[in-house]
Amino acid sequence: MSITIKDIAQLAGVSYSTVSKALNNSPLVKKTTKDKIIAIAKDMGYEPNFAAQRLVSKRTKLVGLIWPTIERVVLATLVTKISDEIRKTSYSMILSVDPIEASLETFRKFQVDGIILFEEESDRMVETHPIPLLSYGVSGKTASPFPIIDANHGQAMHDAIQYLYELGHRKIAYIGDISSNDPMQKAKYNGFIQAVKKYELTIDPTYLVNTEGLDWYNGYSAVKKLISYSPLPTAIVGGSYDISSGIIRGLKENQLDIPNDISIISYDNIPQMANLEIPLTAIGVPVDQLAKEIVHTMIQQIEEQDSEPNVKKLQPLLHERASCTAVKL
Repeated sequence: MSITIKDIAQLAGVSYSTVSKALNNSPLVKKTTKDKIIAIAKDMGYEPNFAAQRLVSKRTKLVGLIWPTIERVVLATLVTKISDEIRKTSYSMILSVDPIEASLETFRKFQVDGIILFEEESDRMVETHPIPLLSYGVSGKTASPFPIIDANHGQAMHDAIQYLYELGHRKIAYIGDISSNDPMQKAKYNGFIQAVKKYELTIDPTYLVNTEGLDWYNGYSAVKKLISYSPLPTAIVGGSYDISSGIIRGLKENQLDIPNDISIISYDNIPQMANLEIPLTAIGVPVDQLAKEIVHTMIQQIEEQDSEPNVKKLQPLLHERASCTAVKL
């Protein structure tokens, strides 16, 4: 005979609803009570009837995530952290690397409760639909029909320039995907330009190097363009972890010392930055925090569907390592 939540409730001395909430990891149940209920359920060999739960709750407890690429280290790290956070809840995650339209159709068939979208194309409009949707992207001037988690790329670039300025740097280059249709790359570049103007630094066109991509080789190749001009900058802001990894290798191959000849600060804030051949000073929202905000907001949107879509602009943090130093006078 199968074990039901009524059996668990009777043994635990609590109501059916308390057992249901505890098994669904609800914050409304005290931890001691929750632990007791979970232990009893485990001892009794309880297995939830997901089909029955779906009929009652009208939910599948599934979240779909549309992943734009499997090639970049930062996105892979973020997706892993999101998966870790979702496992702490009563939800599970389905990952799709298909194009947006195909992914949305797949998720509709699976009847997921919510969809997380990484927006990397500014001209692609996602139509509203009954499934709650959350975007990891850039907030615009117009209201969005769904919540947005914004990593505040412009503020990150401002903080990077301020940090370098305080170290005495006045010749600062930007190496990133300047021509990209990706709104996040545009926000980084625009933030860099605004910060340089704020600190009254000269915008030298030769210090603005367009990688036309976001991988390691794009950063590595960009170094050849940069060092073909004179004078060299004293510092570089890299547009991403992968780009900056390539920059480090390119500079070292040209016998340029980091940070004594050129300092580097990179956008993105993931643990892997500490393990590069030159531990990389980073600016950006820590990936753990970013994942928590994405998952928390997604579940809130699912469970409180009457709530108004909002934008959460997160605060970038600076992580100092060995790739930056003060300018020697």
